[in-house]
Amino acid sequence: MSKVCDHTSVGILVWKSDTLLLIERARFPFGYAVPAGHVDGDETYEVAAKRELFEEVGLQATSLRLLFEGRKENLCRREGGTWHYWKLYEAEVTGELVPCKDETKHVGWYAKEDLVRFAKRTEKYIAGDISEQEWEQDPGLELVMYEWFREMGLCKFASF
Repeated sequence: MSKVCDHTSVGILVWKSDTLLLIERARFPFGYAVPAGHVDGDETYEVAAKRELFEEVGLQATSLRLLFEGRKENLCRREGGTWHYWKLYEAEVTGELVPCKDETKHVGWYAKEDLVRFAKRTEKYIAGDISEQEWEQDPGLELVMYEWFREMGLCKFASF
């Protein structure tokens, strides 16, 4: 039985110098994204952020700072998951990167130039210039992350 979407999600930005931690998702929705996921049960957004960060990359958040929040139309794997109310946090962390093999293809630290490159690939996908199969094999930013990064100004040299 599949889970039903509760339309609540968190994303966690972790910086190391001028690089941002991104995962390449192993499952739909494909693309590069910050560690992210649903708020489950009666947990708070903050608890969900700490849980998702640890589950996806093995890091523990020592502090969280809310950066952005709002509703985004975005698909997920859960039943009825067509939109989510997001809270995006910036986290200070401890620990070593231990990627979750079920959820991540790759984990790495990416410079703003990489974010621009990923954003341009996402724009080609949105325009229909990249097939679903090509996207799954070599994606850009996950669509909802593309929208958030635009709002945050993280990819200011792409065609936004």
